[in-house]
Amino acid sequence: MEELVPESEIIERTFIMIKPDGVQRGLIGKIIQRFEEKGLKLQNIKMLLSPENSMMQHYKHLQSRDFFNNYIKYMTSGPVVMMVWEGINAIKIGRIFIGPTFPEEASPKMIRGNFSMYVRRGVIHASDSIEAANEEIKLWFKNC
Repeated sequence: MEELVPESEIIERTFIMIKPDGVQRGLIGKIIQRFEEKGLKLQNIKMLLSPENSMMQHYKHLQSRDFFNNYIKYMTSGPVVMMVWEGINAIKIGRIFIGPTFPEEASPKMIRGNFSMYVRRGVIHASDSIEAANEEIKLWFKNC
């Protein structure tokens, strides 16, 4: 059955990544469930131990920050789960679901507010714009 979408709404794709601490803590299913229950459709998923050069490319916007090298070390310290989700306002929904960067500012109903205690172990990443989503999807899913 084809879903009717109002003309004013755009179906978009977003990139969501469960970080090493989220994977290690067994949060994959709980996080996926939230997106599925909202009505987004999982288009692609993979788990991998990320190469350092790819993770550096992903977080190149943080390269000048003092914590960059330690953050890349953390992000490559264990497997991550990369996902592409699709739906109406998928990027905005993803950002709302994960919450603010600082977990103490997030509602307990948000993923970071519920599962994260420390900003450098934020459990999850979500694209913040259409441009970022397209770039991140292209980086991690070559044929998507």
